[in-house]
Amino acid sequence: MPREIHPTAIVHPDAVIGEDVYIGPYCIVEKHVTLGDGCWLQHHVTICGPSTIGRQNKFYAYTSIGQQTQDLKYSAEPTYLEVGDHNVFREFCTVNRGTLPEAKTVVGSHNNFLAYAHIAHDCIVGNHVIFSNNGTLAGHVIVEDHVILGGLTAVHQFCRLGKHVITGGCSKIVQDCVPFTIVDGNPARTRSINQVGMQRHGYTDEQVASIRQAYKVLFRSKLNMTQAVEKLGEGDVTPEVAHMISFVAQSQRGIVGA
Repeated sequence: MPREIHPTAIVHPDAVIGEDVYIGPYCIVEKHVTLGDGCWLQHHVTICGPSTIGRQNKFYAYTSIGQQTQDLKYSAEPTYLEVGDHNVFREFCTVNRGTLPEAKTVVGSHNNFLAYAHIAHDCIVGNHVIFSNNGTLAGHVIVEDHVILGGLTAVHQFCRLGKHVITGGCSKIVQDCVPFTIVDGNPARTRSINQVGMQRHGYTDEQVASIRQAYKVLFRSKLNMTQAVEKLGEGDVTPEVAHMISFVAQSQRGIVGA
């Protein structure tokens, strides 16, 4: 369809609007915003800049995207938001720009953010991620691909969620979540591997078995994390286990325990 902008919408003349974009009633698109081809803004959507939004993104009513960071250190320097393609932001979602000069918040592609989800300043969110209602990230959080955030999950600043992690509803995450695991509770604990999630994404029985064995070494043995990582690194390891080892070894906040 051709570009369509409702007469009640306010679009800054310097905003860059792609082809086949729909901007509905009472939306606001500010200066220094780029909207890629095929984006759809339902109504009462606000997009602030500097923000670069990719192609085919859908923004439902009352989303607020690219607002300045809520970090009190911010001093009006130019900071940024980058959003990929084919994302869905449901009602009242909020995404903030980075904090320090030239810093940016990054959201990947093919993600689904349900109502009231929040992505704070300086976060990096991967691809094919689902945030259930009220899923909330504090600043500087890293979320790898295929993560599912349960409803009302809150993630502390500087935490990391490894790929294929799923969190239970109302979980409180204050440390890093090892890839391929299920994390649940307040305070959160690592409960098991995300076997169903991996099977749905085509992981073989052999891959799942290797991850399960690594999980047992990390969380069910009497070894501490340093010893467990050393043991897992002995001999040949699968790419999945290698990723788990690297993730744990690089942790700054510690690992959500079992």
